[in-house]
Amino acid sequence: MPPLDYQKTLAQPVVMQGVGLHSGASVLIKFCPAPEGTGFVFRRTDLQPVVDIPALAEFVVETSRGTTLGLGDVRVLTVEHVLSALTASDLDNVIIELDSQELPIGDGSARPFMDAIGKAGVQTQTKARNYLELKEHFTFKDNDKGSEITLLPDSQYRLSVMIDFDSKALGRQHARLDDLRDFDKEIASCRTFCFLHELEEMHRQNLIQGGDLNNALVFVENPVADNQWESLKELFGHPDLQFQSAGVLNHKDLYFDNEPARHKLLDMVGDLSLFGQRIKGHIVAHKPGHQSNVAFVLALREHIKRSPKSLVNPSGDKPKVVFDTNQIMQFLPHRYPFLLVDKITEISDTHVVGIKNVSINESFFQGHFPGNPVMPGVLTIEALAQAGGVLCLNLMDDPGGYWTYFTRIDKVKFKGKVLPGDTLVLKLNLMEPIRRGICRMEATAYVEDQKVVEAELMAQLVRKS
Repeated sequence: MPPLDYQKTLAQPVVMQGVGLHSGASVLIKFCPAPEGTGFVFRRTDLQPVVDIPALAEFVVETSRGTTLGLGDVRVLTVEHVLSALTASDLDNVIIELDSQELPIGDGSARPFMDAIGKAGVQTQTKARNYLELKEHFTFKDNDKGSEITLLPDSQYRLSVMIDFDSKALGRQHARLDDLRDFDKEIASCRTFCFLHELEEMHRQNLIQGGDLNNALVFVENPVADNQWESLKELFGHPDLQFQSAGVLNHKDLYFDNEPARHKLLDMVGDLSLFGQRIKGHIVAHKPGHQSNVAFVLALREHIKRSPKSLVNPSGDKPKVVFDTNQIMQFLPHRYPFLLVDKITEISDTHVVGIKNVSINESFFQGHFPGNPVMPGVLTIEALAQAGGVLCLNLMDDPGGYWTYFTRIDKVKFKGKVLPGDTLVLKLNLMEPIRRGICRMEATAYVEDQKVVEAELMAQLVRKS
């Protein structure tokens, strides 16, 4: 059965409670339905005003013991298990409200979140999903970590994972998932794992104040002398603590022989959701981890920007028109000959794609390089700014009640010429949520597969008097 083509959200809100692994703080989570195009957003309700952090790779600030998102000084820790559960539950748009900075660890798997989300049910929305689908394979290598992740063309989402910690206790393991609908049965209950020597050190550094031996599988790599067991039993509060076959502490039985590899696959599903778009492809990962997973997502995004022709066209041969020229003029005060966006083909809460068809009859060609007409680079920037203005205003409850003034342009690079007959593709992504009317956007203009301009733009929304 092919994947459904429409976005989905929760049928109703659902609440769960737990304890953060490192902080030991109690946290209340509320999963809330969200409009189309929202994606996954974490909302810190314990702050005033509340702070929203989109679940996108650009907001990752730490990957040492989990994936942490941040915006300014605000953090949300260990998001990967929640994101994997949301993705595997076939959801696209959910706001995750929490009253602390760290998500609960539960038993170290995605099972508690899958169960909570399952109680809320799923609601199909009316807007189609936009899939990422490549024509050719893409490979990312992290030489420092010895990791390699490859995305192969495929008709659906598959993952293959191999782990190797150079450990006799753990060994080399493989895991594979060919259908995301099997995640609940095959992957969701697989728990995080660590080695005993790591756990001892973290415990002594007070890094796992909310953790105990019920949160993870623990492997004993190094021999433990008899006189050390008493202190370990006291440290972890398990009077019968000892290790069994394969070097696993006896407080837990493995659900699968390759449970650690399956958990690494679980983490990948969550981390890869930070791309912000559904993926069609077979992901093959050698020694993945949070750092390499996030780096892969960022590298893949940059690859697509550099080589947009590597994408299978997700919208068919003819791009859909979201806003035509007349509708754009309802957002912007610009008119001919200074209206430089002909149509908007994609728009969401975080991005916009606009089109400018460059004609030989453009007024600026009469005086700019006569005999060798070239579109002025500053006007390409202006075209990007106008498309960005549509993005910003579309997020307001009263789009016609604001002016959009651009206040700053950074990191501008002109990489190619724009000539008569070219179709200029204008792509902008919000770099962070709009706060106090300030919009920061990453802007890129293309002609076919060539990047011609890139920049970072900042605008301010000002209410009309």
